[in-house]
Amino acid sequence: MVSPYALTRYGGAQGQAIGLAHSLRALGHEVTVLGPADPGVPVPEEAGGHVVIGRPTNVSRNGSVVPLALSPLAPVRTERAVRDGGFDVAHIHEPLAPLTAYGLVLRPSVPMVATYHRHGLDPWVQRLRPLTGLVGRRMQVRVAVSEAARQTARASGGGDFEVLFNGVEVERYETALPRRDEEGRPTVLFVGRHEERKGLATLLDAFEMVERPAVLWVAGDGPGSEVQRRRHPPSDRVKWLGAISESEKASRLAGADVLCVPSLRGESFGVVLLEGMAAGCAVVASDIEGYRAAAGRHAELVPPGDVQRWARALGSALADVVERSGLSAPEARKAALEHAQMWSMDALAERYVDAYARAIAMG
Repeated sequence: MVSPYALTRYGGAQGQAIGLAHSLRALGHEVTVLGPADPGVPVPEEAGGHVVIGRPTNVSRNGSVVPLALSPLAPVRTERAVRDGGFDVAHIHEPLAPLTAYGLVLRPSVPMVATYHRHGLDPWVQRLRPLTGLVGRRMQVRVAVSEAARQTARASGGGDFEVLFNGVEVERYETALPRRDEEGRPTVLFVGRHEERKGLATLLDAFEMVERPAVLWVAGDGPGSEVQRRRHPPSDRVKWLGAISESEKASRLAGADVLCVPSLRGESFGVVLLEGMAAGCAVVASDIEGYRAAAGRHAELVPPGDVQRWARALGSALADVVERSGLSAPEARKAALEHAQMWSMDALAERYVDAYARAIAMG
């Protein structure tokens, strides 16, 4: 299982790689996770057996900052680890991302399955389309996590892609021990990178306009943390949590009443929406392509970046919390949980086992 993004950082693609590895082991398969990692920072226990192929460098990409291994030694180490590991198949997440998996593309030694996560092309991908097309052709099976991701993958080099959803570790969130506000107030949670694309500024401005008693938990960190903390300093109503572990994330989701996902653009699939539903949150999210499929009819979708509309949606969601109505009604929360269970990581692992078998047969 190969991730180009740091295993020690919170993120969608590496979270999928680690979670999928965990579920595959539960099915009886042997899995080793390869990827960069920050020196001195422990790789999450869920990753299990892993090989560190280098340290990450922060790179601006798609309106975000991603931790990639840019040393020329990273693809060499990855190729060597795969070649010497006796593996039946290599599963490459985000194969176009430099540089971790490039050694496997230039010198393939095992059958490969690729999963394309991103939505939106970088300019350099368009300039290097012959190379990105070669990357795709090296893969026996090519998967995209959503229709939006498939469109991006096709534009990067053509070819056919099947769509397999991102997975959610439903049981982790459904059974997490809730961590609640000490004063018993309704709680709104944001969890994610603090960067412009994630829309944190919209949420903070909107929450400031909400008059109902409530507290906003802001989890995560990033390049926008300092600016937003200056605009909205820590207070009785706004609690800055910093970076949190996966276990604390599950507890915060289980204890929160409303999960807000105000991203502006560039999201291929809304895993965090489903995590919130599994934990029992009412979900308010931006009305963008990557979130609609995950939301179903179980989330309130709001125009991205519209502070006034977000303030009204938050006010309504908090009123529903008090009245146990709308998305906070018991029957609505049950329906949302059942919706989240349709996207379980365990079900996804079984689908990938079939993809691995097809790749091996083709290889």
